[in-house]
Amino acid sequence: MKVRIARLLLRRVVAMAQAEQDEVCGLLLGEAGWISAIRPTANVAQDPARHFEVDPVVLIAAHRQARVGGNSVIGHYHSHPSGHGEPSATDAASAAADGSYWMIAANGTVRLWQAVPGERGGVRFVAIGLDIL
Repeated sequence: MKVRIARLLLRRVVAMAQAEQDEVCGLLLGEAGWISAIRPTANVAQDPARHFEVDPVVLIAAHRQARVGGNSVIGHYHSHPSGHGEPSATDAASAAADGSYWMIAANGTVRLWQAVPGERGGVRFVAIGLDIL
């Protein structure tokens, strides 16, 4: 399975991640199989150097826009400034096995994951290929 995304959107995520020492984050908008837009948000985590938390005001507004015909929230992106583009233990602990996409930017690259049900009610991340347009 691959998810389509415009090269420009990937470049924006990488540029934001490289410009900050703290973790950056935002929303992935579109539909299953296609990320058509991103919406950067403030990282409102108490320790943004090590964790991320999407601004809930922006998240709620995006869901409201989707209900009236806007793009759906299909996941989010964040960066690992000093790590790898793989979900961390903290990511797994905060994830829901709801099929949402997790895009992680690290070391100038981007990887996409999908949060799916794992063993004993946990979350498992499945690597998803990107079809860059």
